[in-house]
Amino acid sequence: MKIALINENSQAAKNAQVEAVLRKVAEPKGHEVFNYGMYGAEDTHQLTYVQNGILAAILLNSGAADYVVTGCGTGEGAMLACNAFPGVLCGHIVDPSDAYMFSQINDGNAIALPFAKGFGWGAELNLEYIFEKLFEGESGQGYPRERVIPEQRNKKILDEVKKVTHNDLCSILKNLDQELVKGAIAGDRFRAYFFANCKCDKIAACVKELLENN
Repeated sequence: MKIALINENSQAAKNAQVEAVLRKVAEPKGHEVFNYGMYGAEDTHQLTYVQNGILAAILLNSGAADYVVTGCGTGEGAMLACNAFPGVLCGHIVDPSDAYMFSQINDGNAIALPFAKGFGWGAELNLEYIFEKLFEGESGQGYPRERVIPEQRNKKILDEVKKVTHNDLCSILKNLDQELVKGAIAGDRFRAYFFANCKCDKIAACVKELLENN
């Protein structure tokens, strides 16, 4: 699984710390981690939590990433921004039990973490335990296990609802404020990571056009 890490500007200084813990847990399980930034507080390519949602939607809908780990000060803004887009099902995760139940009950493809609120002594341990529970075995297996059938049914219903209530991603990207969208894909490693992993020709062409007009 390809896992994308995205940090917004208020918590960009913690990017290296989060990346290190994510790699520690994910890579031994056979997953790949792609750090889309921001890479530090002084990074010239600034991302807001709204742009985190735009970038997450591009990566997930195109197949360039299978999972997104993002967040902001509280995690709430990043979660709301991600869920504003089609093809993104993002949970707000505070502790390891949140991670496990989101994975097993909701079977989403993105999480938003609080990187300021409650992020103190032992924060790296909480992150490690969250990632361990998030990527523990196959997702969508139910919790408790006897609830797996109705939970899987509800997940499928939600997926179908989102298909109706959300527009085509390329149409969304063209109708959004163009400076906002272009800022979301202006990161130093975006082109290298995205085009090497994108599986959707339509979204690739759409993104290429955006970059060429940047």
